[in-house]
Amino acid sequence: MSFLRRRSATPAGPDFDVLAMDPGDWPGNLGAGLLPAPDGSCQGVFLRYDLFGGRGPAMIIGNLPEGSPAREVEQDEIPFEVAQLLLALENEEEVTVVGSEDVPVMQGDNLLIVRRLKLSESRISCVQFDRSDNVLVTIAAWDRPITDDLYALLKPLPAELFQQG
Repeated sequence: MSFLRRRSATPAGPDFDVLAMDPGDWPGNLGAGLLPAPDGSCQGVFLRYDLFGGRGPAMIIGNLPEGSPAREVEQDEIPFEVAQLLLALENEEEVTVVGSEDVPVMQGDNLLIVRRLKLSESRISCVQFDRSDNVLVTIAAWDRPITDDLYALLKPLPAELFQQG
């Protein structure tokens, strides 16, 4: 995936390309969050797509670079993005990972090995894949399946989207 490369470091945003759906392609509200490290570097970005008119997100897409503490989870522990989805929905149920399956998926000319996580809460769909620049992408959706069509919508978002101003 040649378009997924490290950017030169900028203090106001991530130093890696963020792969997600373009906000212009999404009919609802979009929010973005940066995970800062103590040294000011960006340890990840997550985007919250809200289709439910402010009543909670439909989907969260996270991009976590290699070394991000948010990537370090135990075998049956949920990914950071699933925890953020549950928090935003004010759902306090305990959710665990009960299984996973690796599935090949095409994204343009690129083959992705997508890990579909099976969770104890069946209304949450979750998939993960590693990019060629070692950034882990996790997609967590509430009450809707994640289909192969979604991968065609993923693209690097412009760095300006993450600038403080």
